[in-house]
Amino acid sequence: MRIRKSVEELDPYVPGEQPKDRSVIKLNTNENPYLPSPLVKKALESFDPEFLRKYPDPVFTELRARIAEIHGTVPERVFIGNGSDEVLSLACRAFVENDEAIGSFDPSYSLYKTLAAIRAVSFVPSPLAPGFAWSDPVVKGADGKDVALFLLTNPNAPTSVQYPKENIAEFASRFRGVVLVDEAYGDFAPYSCADLAAAPDNRNLIVMRTLSKSFSLAGLRFGYCIGPADLVEALYKVKDSYNVDAVAQAVALAALYDLQWMRGNAAKICRTRDDFAAKLRARGWDVPKSSSNFVFARPPARPGVDAHERARAIFEQLKGRHIYVRYFRGPETGDRLRVTIGTDSDMESLLCALDEIEPARA
Repeated sequence: MRIRKSVEELDPYVPGEQPKDRSVIKLNTNENPYLPSPLVKKALESFDPEFLRKYPDPVFTELRARIAEIHGTVPERVFIGNGSDEVLSLACRAFVENDEAIGSFDPSYSLYKTLAAIRAVSFVPSPLAPGFAWSDPVVKGADGKDVALFLLTNPNAPTSVQYPKENIAEFASRFRGVVLVDEAYGDFAPYSCADLAAAPDNRNLIVMRTLSKSFSLAGLRFGYCIGPADLVEALYKVKDSYNVDAVAQAVALAALYDLQWMRGNAAKICRTRDDFAAKLRARGWDVPKSSSNFVFARPPARPGVDAHERARAIFEQLKGRHIYVRYFRGPETGDRLRVTIGTDSDMESLLCALDEIEPARA
């Protein structure tokens, strides 16, 4: 048996913990605390098992039409994936030669680096400006290899910060490769780049969306992207024949016909997010303005205590109280905690736990 060297040496992506204890307050994987649309329940209840005898629609006729309608484009510019992670994986296969590189901001979604390693191509990180703000992306690696695909989460994860649309448009206009804007958290943000992807003169910008966050369908595995027709066609060339099953297609279509429900839930989460962030700041935490369904918060400094050790200790103490948040090691991330926004009750429970861990100082 032989395993590729790049796979043997791979540092795999580690998802957030999924505890089976239902009493846990789970704020570690950016899931939506509210139920999906009632149309989703109706679609599941009315799904005819007869359809399972046959393969699902491999080109997603109804779904592509609905998504095109939502974004003001045409079905030929819509690609459907088995979760947005599949879209990312296929983009790495379709748009990057073996002697080219994949780039992204640093810090950002850690899967990007893993995808480059799976492809056995160079990964080129672009450091962010202070405050996790936009900086000009690096487009050539230290090894001299050109970045062919730049993966750009906006709003970014784990930082929660949204980059200006004009910066992204300007970068794409001069970049020779493909820019994939990952808008997993786009429905919690004040603006989107989807109109850039749908523009007739767009040649290289793709915007990707998922139903996992704002649509409360993380368990479904459904994502999509819109972009130039030739890039979308390339993704269809390299996808599995039937990459999204019939049940997922039916449920996703139902959800996409109830945008009002999704937007109502997203608005509730944004209100809770802003209230929670203000209460953390009042306790001395550093919390960048979030445009996502989470915050990336640094505890107040304590004399003689390493900031990374402090964040890690709070993470562990919260876990001991059955409250799960996310901790990312690393020089740019290890002094903070990423906290998913749950219900108002969830966030109050977290604040009470923090007050128990660290009573207010006079």
